[in-house]
Amino acid sequence: MRDILTVTLNPALDLATSAPQVRPNEKLRCTQPDPDPGGGGLNVARAIHQLGGTARPFVALGGNTGDTVQQLLEKAGLDIIAYDAPGDTRQSLAVTDLSTSEQFRFMLAGPDWNAAQLQAMRMSLVSVTQPNGFVVLSGSGPNGAAPDLYAEICQDLSQTDAEILIDTSGPALAHLAAGQDRPPFMLRMDQREAETLARRPLVTRKDSADFAKYLVDQGAARTVIVARGRDGSVLADGQQQLRVNAANVEVRSRVGAGDSFLGGLTMALARDLPMEDAFRYGAAAASAACMTEGTQLCLLSDFENVLLQTQIETL
Repeated sequence: MRDILTVTLNPALDLATSAPQVRPNEKLRCTQPDPDPGGGGLNVARAIHQLGGTARPFVALGGNTGDTVQQLLEKAGLDIIAYDAPGDTRQSLAVTDLSTSEQFRFMLAGPDWNAAQLQAMRMSLVSVTQPNGFVVLSGSGPNGAAPDLYAEICQDLSQTDAEILIDTSGPALAHLAAGQDRPPFMLRMDQREAETLARRPLVTRKDSADFAKYLVDQGAARTVIVARGRDGSVLADGQQQLRVNAANVEVRSRVGAGDSFLGGLTMALARDLPMEDAFRYGAAAASAACMTEGTQLCLLSDFENVLLQTQIETL
């Protein structure tokens, strides 16, 4: 299995709880929270670990909350590369309204980084990247970073011949979508993000796949994936357009489904499986994550069952 390095520059201590009903202007009596280490790259590494693979999480941690996140990661059996963040690690809160099963997610801000701190982090990241491995940049960049941070990291890591997979949002995603001199191997986004970039509805699967191909042609990435929720995901890589279905499962929590998708897909690629199989692995991992409570991500037994229901078609 080729090396997988996940990068989390704005991690969080995720707290998942529930209340009988979520209403404004009232004290809400919640259940005891379940703590988990959170942030896109950490979730990807946790998903890979739970699926029987191995990933090295590079994570910026600070303060007492950062210590708690590190303890949780080590307890989960992950061999982390801890980088000193310039402030306290943030927290996030997911509250499920038991009367409607709707989930409310509150994301607090992380520490501020200056230009010198970001440059030092980038140099450290280059030093721990193994040649010909996979690097996963997932989640938001740190406060203080410009929208081109992930694009700059792609430039930094070009000397390592590592394959870079990115799942981000907002200005960072818009910058990548505009095209890069050294595009990443893969760029993933959800339907809402794709429609925001396209500035139009992407009603059908083919609409999403055609937009993914447009982004490939623009130089956003060599492969682009658009997740369409219950309608599955589509992929374009310049040579083909594929669609994978989403398994029909009972959804308990969507937290970490996208990161589980990226984890399952990257693990398959690191095992040198073809893209079609990796696409199926990603979809099955995402569906399995939806079957677990709170922030538990995907379980191997659920993944193996759901994989049997996951099929690829050419668009």
